[in-house]
Amino acid sequence: MKRAASFPFLVLVVLAAAALFVPKGTSTAPAGEAINSGDVAWMLTSSALVLLMTPGLSFFYGGMVSLKNVVSTMLQSIVALGVISLLWVLVGFSLAFGDSMGGYGVLGDPRTFFLFDGVGEATNGNLSKTVPLIIFAMFQLKFAIITPALITGSFAERVRFSAYLLFIVLFSLFIYVPLAHWTWHPEGFLNKWGVKDFAGGTVVHMSAGWAALAGAIILGRRKSHMSNATMSPANVPFVILGTGMLWFGWFGFNAGSALAANGTAAMAFATTNTATAAAMLGWMFFDWMRGRKPSALGACIGAVVGLVAITPAAGFVSVRESIVIGLVASVASNLAAHWKSKSTLDDTLDVFPCHGIGGMVGMVMTGIFAAGVGLTSGEKKTFLAHMAALVIVSVFSFVGSFILFKITDLIIPLRVTDEQELAGLDQSQHGESAIAAELLLAPSTNGNGVHAPHDKELVMA
Repeated sequence: MKRAASFPFLVLVVLAAAALFVPKGTSTAPAGEAINSGDVAWMLTSSALVLLMTPGLSFFYGGMVSLKNVVSTMLQSIVALGVISLLWVLVGFSLAFGDSMGGYGVLGDPRTFFLFDGVGEATNGNLSKTVPLIIFAMFQLKFAIITPALITGSFAERVRFSAYLLFIVLFSLFIYVPLAHWTWHPEGFLNKWGVKDFAGGTVVHMSAGWAALAGAIILGRRKSHMSNATMSPANVPFVILGTGMLWFGWFGFNAGSALAANGTAAMAFATTNTATAAAMLGWMFFDWMRGRKPSALGACIGAVVGLVAITPAAGFVSVRESIVIGLVASVASNLAAHWKSKSTLDDTLDVFPCHGIGGMVGMVMTGIFAAGVGLTSGEKKTFLAHMAALVIVSVFSFVGSFILFKITDLIIPLRVTDEQELAGLDQSQHGESAIAAELLLAPSTNGNGVHAPHDKELVMA
């Protein structure tokens, strides 16, 4: 057990040694234009905004699980900041945005930017025409971080932490970076087909949604899910806070994807906000119409669905069309979440209905509404390319993730034991708790003045 526990640290030591002693490579990419200080300022700001989304996601997910799993759920998002950051520097950026190997547009050459060699203050004619390549690389890193973090909501409350760490490394290397290369690299084959993914509806949300579905299937149902136990969210204000942080950070996610401080960024900013507003109200009012109460959770989930759906279209559509995108996505995801709740699938936090369905709706809508190339402009090529890409990305993400989950499970069991699940992942995986110990031990009085123990589900540290 001690040997296994020492392995991650030894890997980190090897990486540090490689950073000092592995010979540096050289990049042959052409230089871009002169650095534009306004673009630099906006891209630095956008990169910081997108990073904020990951802690926002941790609050969003952490507030929805049971109290004994709050810390573990939040940590699964936060730890991706560390794991994926180093993986991106080592080889991830090269695989996603390095020179396309063989000219097939499938994967980047890992030697192009190995350990960020050649990623510096100069512009790059292929990737960052008016900002230093290092800014582009760090901006793209934030997308790579949040994608595996999104998946965690599907298997919350039952995944082994060490297995999760291994899986996000495998997912990033074998699912995320190929999709990024296909879609966003100038030589990527989906890019050459004319697929339009402004900020990651395909690369980020569809991949995460399909991986979440695979994870939920492989890890199976929680004990509480099998017994049909009603589990109350640990902290709805956490969910509201997380939603606000995600909405705020998403302006960098979408408007920053213009890669410049220009009119496209301004339009993406506006469409992002409008679609999100339409989806938030659409989800809440659709629930209300069907006899449910208009809940804070529903409003927050609807807002996130709107953010997801507008992501691929943000810089390609008008504000008017963004209202349609947000509303359609909210209804589609709401229905999918309702149907899932009637099945035996235990996607804990509805990642597939929200991110998978939302991402696919956004991709279809982009093919319909994209200015100058969509169906509404009298063009069919882009729409047909999107339909083909939707099938390819869905199959690749689901089947590939399914295989990676199986491989992970062979190396490290994915699921915790029944005893660990019952105790909660906060204690069984991390030895921590969201509940202050002294509050649990201190007596309280009920309405008759009789001392009674505190309700663990209501006391937050």
